[in-house]
Amino acid sequence: MKTIRVAAAVICDSLVEKKQIFATARGYGDFEGRWEFPGGKVEPGETPGQALIREIKEELDTQIAVGDLIGTIEYDYPTFHLSMDCFWCEIIEGNLELKEAKAARWLSKNHMRDVQWLPADLTIIEEIKRQMS
Repeated sequence: MKTIRVAAAVICDSLVEKKQIFATARGYGDFEGRWEFPGGKVEPGETPGQALIREIKEELDTQIAVGDLIGTIEYDYPTFHLSMDCFWCEIIEGNLELKEAKAARWLSKNHMRDVQWLPADLTIIEEIKRQMS
């Protein structure tokens, strides 16, 4: 089975307090409308942090700072294996302009289950909640 390596930005209101996180609804593909953390494929020669900075600039026209690794998700979808590094991130500059996503929301710890997450992203929600204020 083919492995796809990606990095995901768990963008929060503050790397210190982490009261809210930013999630987007996928605007295309088999899982259109399901919620995820923005990010994308790690290109050859790129670190996951570099990939996140590039992807968030492309997808949301926003510059971010990449913080600590929350964890790595290993998840088998029907046609590929996903290896996804999830990092805490915060906005340096920009307004999170949706260029690919269908919708977006800021979610507090108590509202994380209000959206229908992609299966892989769902596996790290409890760890994110544990690390939030």
